[in-house]
Amino acid sequence: MKYQELISEFETNLDFLESCTDDILYKAEHGITKTEKCIKQLRRKVVEKGFTSKNEEISFFKHIKPQIFSRLIYYVKLFSIESKRPRSSSKFQVKYLNNHINKLQVFFNDNLDFYHYYRRGATTLDEEYFIRGKSDLRLPTESYHFFIDEQFSTCQDTTVATIMAYDMLIVYLQQEIKKLQTNAENKKINTMKQSTSKLFWTGSKTELIELTYALHSSGAINSGTADIKELASMFEKIFNVDLGNYYHTFIDIRARKCSKTKFLDRLTEVLIKRFNDSDE
Repeated sequence: MKYQELISEFETNLDFLESCTDDILYKAEHGITKTEKCIKQLRRKVVEKGFTSKNEEISFFKHIKPQIFSRLIYYVKLFSIESKRPRSSSKFQVKYLNNHINKLQVFFNDNLDFYHYYRRGATTLDEEYFIRGKSDLRLPTESYHFFIDEQFSTCQDTTVATIMAYDMLIVYLQQEIKKLQTNAENKKINTMKQSTSKLFWTGSKTELIELTYALHSSGAINSGTADIKELASMFEKIFNVDLGNYYHTFIDIRARKCSKTKFLDRLTEVLIKRFNDSDE
């Protein structure tokens, strides 16, 4: 293939660009520059040397030019998406990226007939689609870009390039979404691990419930505005215990015939004993 050397050099340059940095905007910006340079070289060769047959021309505009031009579309679109990407929470970033995937999918829907033609490897209309100077009145207005440069464009080579570019973009966006979701999940797991207490309640659940209701009734937490559910949940996390139906247990405590504050009374006793022991 007479363009193979140029294409190989171009792909080597892009491989180096992709590996030399993680800065996506840098990659996109320099990718645009390198691709534009390659496209200009391709155009010059085509204009100067032309093609020896229709099949050679079809092959160029169906496979070779889109292979390069798709990169330009990809990097231009990538730069636009990433430069406007919100730097807020993962949730908003995922929503933003998904919106762009949906917009890219609209292109495939709008060009469904040609998309299926290209994807199934059909060739019956290749002379109409990939020979310069041909036109198809059935095509949408934007397909007439070839009038801008009749020497280097056909009515569908850019559509092929766009399909290739959007395929790459969708894969990139899906990978970014997966990264965000994985990072968010890992952050959540790490937060849960960090917040896990090493304290364990070794008394009875009834005793802890009695203490919880006593603190709630005292108004000593949040000036009495804290909800009993919040307090119970906090104690469950701190002491790694499931209090179950604490409201039902509280009713049982109220129904006691003996001391209703049995645990609190014992706390008072052991604290007084500690005071006395310290005084001796």
